[in-house]
Parts: sequence; structure tokens; C-alpha cells
Amino acid sequence: MERKINLPISEEDAASLRAGDYVYLTGIMYSARDAAHKRMDETLDNGSELPFDIKGAAIYYMGPSPERPGRVIGSAGPTTAGRMDKYAPRLLDLGLKAMIGKGKRTREVKDAIIRNNAVYFAAVGGAGAILSKCIKSSKVIAYDDLGTEAIREMYVESFPAIVVFDSEGNDAYTS
Repeated sequence: MERKINLPISEEDAASLRAGDYVYLTGIMYSARDAAHKRMDETLDNGSELPFDIKGAAIYYMGPSPERPGRVIGSAGPTTAGRMDKYAPRLLDLGLKAMIGKGKRTREVKDAIIRNNAVYFAAVGGAGAILSKCIKSSKVIAYDDLGTEAIREMYVESFPAIVVFDSEGNDAYTS
């Protein structure tokens, strides 16, 4: 099934998605990779607030290349999601609704997706230049010292993704 989904993602939309669905995401998403996830975890350990509202948020596991003249961002392909697996359950329990990356997830992440009525999307690896065209604005909002791994707030239009793991536990990688 092909769907158009607005971000931040609603409870209803997250619950209605099924593994294998093709989606086009429009709205605000955040980029964060390994170093940013580690920093967010430390922030929470210190009793501080995250640099963005996690409720209903979508995090894209991506570290962009520098933008070219006339573009808001450089190549923006997904990175391997498994590197964020030790942080994902905590963020899902705090209200994160969607993650976008590539590759399989651990049982702990899958359990947290089900428990929190969330979803994991895959973006096409190797298509970073094409995916970057869907990103209409991008600004660093936290951890600027991390360079390409800083957290960015991005507005995307019709960003293509595939539901890999849905809130009912269906997994497109094993189906």
C-alpha cells in the first residue's frame, strides 16, 4: 500500500501502517546519528531536556555531506540503524514515534516499537543525492560541535520510505 504521512506522526497513523507499506513523509523530521544519540542519552541521564520535542517525532539516522551551492543539504542517505539500538528503546518510551534508517533492529528495539505504537522505516541506501531533494530546509539545532552528526531539524516533502517494522510486530525483512 502507498501512503502519505504527515510528521510529526500521529498515534493513528503509526497504528495504521503495516510492514511493506510505501510511504511519503512530509513535515518536520530530525537527523541524529551515533554521537548525537550518545549525547541525548547523557542529557537525559543528567536530568536535562532533549533539544527537541520527542513526542511524535521522527528521527532519520543520517549524517549529511556538506551542502552544494543552491541546496539546503548535501547527500542525505541513511546510515545503519543498529548503531542506535542501545539508545532507541529509551527514546521510544519518551514518545519517539518513527525512526528512519537501514538494516535490522534488535529484539529490544522491536519490543519498544510495539510497546509504544511506533514504526521503523527504511530509506534507500545509496540514494542520498536523490533523498536530499526531498529536504526543503535544514538547520542545526543541537550539538553543533559534532559536525555532520549534529542534530538537524529538517522540513521534508514526500520523503520516500518503506515500513520495515510496524506497531504490531510485523517485519518486512522476515516476511
